[in-house]
Amino acid sequence: MKLPKSIYEKELAKLQTELVNLQEWVVHKGLKVVVIFEGRDAAGKGGAIKRITESLNPRTCRVVALPKPTEKERTQWYFQRYVAHLPSAGEIVLFDRSWYNRAGVERVMGFCTDEEYWEFLKSVPAFEEMLIRSGIILIKYWFSVSDEEQEERFQDRINDETKRWKLSDMDLVARSKWVEYSKAKDVMFQY
Repeated sequence: MKLPKSIYEKELAKLQTELVNLQEWVVHKGLKVVVIFEGRDAAGKGGAIKRITESLNPRTCRVVALPKPTEKERTQWYFQRYVAHLPSAGEIVLFDRSWYNRAGVERVMGFCTDEEYWEFLKSVPAFEEMLIRSGIILIKYWFSVSDEEQEERFQDRINDETKRWKLSDMDLVARSKWVEYSKAKDVMFQY
């Protein structure tokens, strides 16, 4: 069920005001906040991030959306490319996809070996515990969408020139792997 636009905008304005207050508190207290947005393609991660950040101060809130790893990054410790983007005191960092790529995209599309995949699943709880022990507040969101809704959103992106940038060739290939992504998600949630 969709909210009427007038109610949605009123509620959004209230929530954005609360987010501004939250950001001021994070800055004042010197907190370090990481928010991870993961999930299926076209599930609304980018839209949620846009609505969260549009009223926040970009000096202390930033979005990290990393491209595919470079050849050099592929030779490094898996988490290394993400560590460079972690927050300092008084900062909020939102990851538009994250290290969980290894458990989803990389696993399903064959971009990592079985050994790398299972090592990731064993290592990620310890990595995240280390972040938390170091004072980072870690918040993780999983966005999902039905198979039918994803197809509808993909078609919308194909047909709308202002949204085509959201769709890559890999997204189109991944679209045919709905079941494999579902299985990968289920295994990931066990860890």
